[in-house]
Amino acid sequence: MDYYCLAFYKYIPLHNPHEEIREQKAYLEQLDAKSRIYINHEGVNGQMSLRKDHALKYIDWMHSKEEFEDVQFKLHEWHEHAFPKLTIKYRRQLVALDKWVDLNNRGTHLPPAEFKKALESDEPYVLVDVRNDYEWKVGHFEGARLPPCETYREFNHYAENLKDEVDPKNTKVLMYCTGGIRCETYSSLLKEAGFDKVFQLEGGIINYGLKEGSQHWRGKLFVFDDRLSVPLCEEKAEVVGKCHFCEAPTESYYNCANMDCNCLFLCCTDCLKKNLGTCQDTCMNAERLRPYSEQNPHKPFRKAHNYFSKK
Repeated sequence: MDYYCLAFYKYIPLHNPHEEIREQKAYLEQLDAKSRIYINHEGVNGQMSLRKDHALKYIDWMHSKEEFEDVQFKLHEWHEHAFPKLTIKYRRQLVALDKWVDLNNRGTHLPPAEFKKALESDEPYVLVDVRNDYEWKVGHFEGARLPPCETYREFNHYAENLKDEVDPKNTKVLMYCTGGIRCETYSSLLKEAGFDKVFQLEGGIINYGLKEGSQHWRGKLFVFDDRLSVPLCEEKAEVVGKCHFCEAPTESYYNCANMDCNCLFLCCTDCLKKNLGTCQDTCMNAERLRPYSEQNPHKPFRKAHNYFSKK
């Protein structure tokens, strides 16, 4: 394993985020690094892959900056780069909500050990997964509920509807996401909606896996890079995903071969071949089809120029 995959974030006021972007680019262009880093006036949210020695250099460099001296990095070993290129850019929102939330009124952070203890306690609680359904399908905590939201923006309505189901003043709400940043905003929404006992998994599922292993977790963890899904720890992961067509157990994600569809779906190898790498019948006759034989569950969809040369 020659590389580290890093995940990190920090909400902190940045008076000149564009200068921070320039500094990040200047430093990382000197290293063997590929990334997806978003920066704005609220802070930074980053995922990246670097050669191991370069990853340690980057971490030291970040910790030398006063505003990022305590940022927590989650590291996973990998055999190659997990991102196609170095991307560092300004983003209006680090988490898409289209509304302002008071980040000073967030849920209480629970370190993985305390989160695990809360899951095992006799005290009643509601466990909320604030990720997408395709993330949920390949792995999730036992007993967790997935809000019926097509987009993150719909979580506003879910928070209000949850009040009709449980007592917001006395119900303990535990929530989790991949790396922790989505819980920062969604816990604020729950607090804003009137929930008093809101707790979020510190460092997200990634941190839980690194610290506590896979206890109370089922399946694998979906990640937004070339790996697509990874085990939480070294233990063999249970396969909880089901093929989009035949419902056979599978943990392999693919993008629909119809490049104008690009739907992400779980599929077994037999159904993938039968359907030419597409997610539905209408996509099989589409004009821009990527050859299904080129699809790899560990290589997500690339743009058209990667498959078709210009004439």
